[in-house]
Amino acid sequence: MKCQISWRQRVVGSALSFAVLGSVAQDIPGYSRDVYAADPREMAMIPSYCRYTLLFRDSLPANNKTEMFDAWKATIGEGYGHMHHYCAGLIKANRATLLARDRTTRQFLLNDAISEYDYVITRVPDTYVLLPEMLTKKGEALVQLEKGPQGAFFFERAIEIKSDYWPAHAQLSDYHQRAGDLKKAREVLEAGLSAAPGTQALLRRLQSLETKP
Repeated sequence: MKCQISWRQRVVGSALSFAVLGSVAQDIPGYSRDVYAADPREMAMIPSYCRYTLLFRDSLPANNKTEMFDAWKATIGEGYGHMHHYCAGLIKANRATLLARDRTTRQFLLNDAISEYDYVITRVPDTYVLLPEMLTKKGEALVQLEKGPQGAFFFERAIEIKSDYWPAHAQLSDYHQRAGDLKKAREVLEAGLSAAPGTQALLRRLQSLETKP
């Protein structure tokens, strides 16, 4: 009897594969190697709740950071205690996309970002409010690493958990379009619009596809 592998087992397997990185990334000129240094330029590009997560909040004045941590934890859920890893992953992904000057550094940072995402993904329940977003970000990083089928798997899991999470539909459709499967790309967009009617990002993509043969 064949044992079906759950999507969470796939995450664990992916996390182990990225745990050992075979190259040493170069520093990003003008930025601290430590992403928890909370460079204002980088903090401005990630969600505001990141400022009050563990380690990142150490860079803040002492006045209200504990209260803000508790407030965000009440809003986002127990998983907020792990979210400094997700925020670090976002910074590393941004460095890979916007600042890395060579392929080796870019790949190192993307793999490192995935490891940060996996830390949180493997510790929160399916009901965690930010899980679809984290799965989608992992999928984006995998696509950038030219691991498109793996990336698509995580876009699909995000949609499975929250059918109206439109960014996952958008990324999955873009993947199929780049792969040359316009029919599948359209189907994904139509499913996304059925779940989240009127979403402009999906409508624009669908209109663009309609102009293609």
